[in-house]
Amino acid sequence: MILTSNRRFAEWGEIVGDPVVATTLLDQLLHHAVVIKIEGASYRLRGHANLIPERVRANAPIAPPPPPKRRGRPPIVRNGAADHCAG
Repeated sequence: MILTSNRRFAEWGEIVGDPVVATTLLDQLLHHAVVIKIEGASYRLRGHANLIPERVRANAPIAPPPPPKRRGRPPIVRNGAADHCAG
């Protein structure tokens, strides 16, 4: 499953309406999850750069962001090939 959000975890209490329910929900979602935080310029912004006024475009970072760093457990290596845990 892939879940995306533009909100910080601390904001989910406001979104869900109850901080306790949000904490429980996040705890269950993140138990075996790999969280990838993407920072930097937007690919959508880069794709539509010609629609942005020049004065805004001059100051906007529209280059693609660097690839995200892998987080979580490293893959298990057996016989020279990486196996990914399905846990």
